[in-house]
Amino acid sequence: MQALTLTAVNEITLATVGDPTPGTGEVVVALKAAALNHRDVWIKQGHYAGLKWPCRPGSDGAGVVAAVGAGVDPAWLGREIVINPSFEWGPGERAQGAEFAILGLPRDGTLAEKVAVPVSQLSSKPAHLSWIEAAALPLAGLTAYRAVFSRAQVRAGERVLITGIGGGVALFALQFAVASGADVWVTSSSAEKIARAVALGAKGGFDYTVPGWAKAAGTQVQGGGFDVIVDSAGGEGFGDLLDLAAPGGRIVFFGATRGNASALALRKIFWRQLSVLGTTMGSPADWRALMEFVALHRITPVVSDVFPLARAAEAFALMERGGQVGKIVVQIA
Repeated sequence: MQALTLTAVNEITLATVGDPTPGTGEVVVALKAAALNHRDVWIKQGHYAGLKWPCRPGSDGAGVVAAVGAGVDPAWLGREIVINPSFEWGPGERAQGAEFAILGLPRDGTLAEKVAVPVSQLSSKPAHLSWIEAAALPLAGLTAYRAVFSRAQVRAGERVLITGIGGGVALFALQFAVASGADVWVTSSSAEKIARAVALGAKGGFDYTVPGWAKAAGTQVQGGGFDVIVDSAGGEGFGDLLDLAAPGGRIVFFGATRGNASALALRKIFWRQLSVLGTTMGSPADWRALMEFVALHRITPVVSDVFPLARAAEAFALMERGGQVGKIVVQIA
């Protein structure tokens, strides 16, 4: 089969390799499509824990079960599925356990024609989604679902701010919050991305590169600030989010692409009863709830660009320069 392999930092190779063999309790999925995440770029650049070379990246994938291992019901053969990339979450809902791992490192990932995974990681492909759309859902959708509902517990009628709209998780958070009946605003440095968010149901947006944007945003939103803020950037701008949060508000974040937020005004957090919530990926219960929510509300992932496997290096380059609005998908079959 053809598979994308990272052989060293920033070295991508498309090579012919042996087909995977399913172990006990596993299946082999013939992939129709896969999708990129920032995690794949960080692995390629050598900025990720537990790196090994060669490495076959890719956490998102959808396809057809082509083979089953010992102990797996043969009825799985031929089923159209989506892969849950969150492995070995552990017994508790509050946080992942010590054995938690994400598909694509250290285990071989989905940027290949076939992948072997435990049958417990499979769910039926939502009927309303194409293969391209289904492949765009798993990692970003799961991360957004846990952030919005399991951690921040967004409710209908609440005011929600989602920062850095344009990435996959942020767009899913927008779609999920809107579907739940919340009033949502976004931030971006791109007027085009804000306009796209409004088309998806956002009430409006703010350009965070404009000096004083946070103060202006606070005056435009009625009710004394945002009940929930969803962030993935961190950095010095994180302090602005404290000012934008309503008393008793929740700030949930799943990344720190702009680095640590130093010198936070702790007085603002305790005096205004704010909750600052970290979140990572999601549990099996989160995954099941995600799939039900997507089917119920007929959520369709926003796909930015599609590349064939042979041009996967171009897909990486697009993500590295931040040119996407939505998910970047690699078509396998």
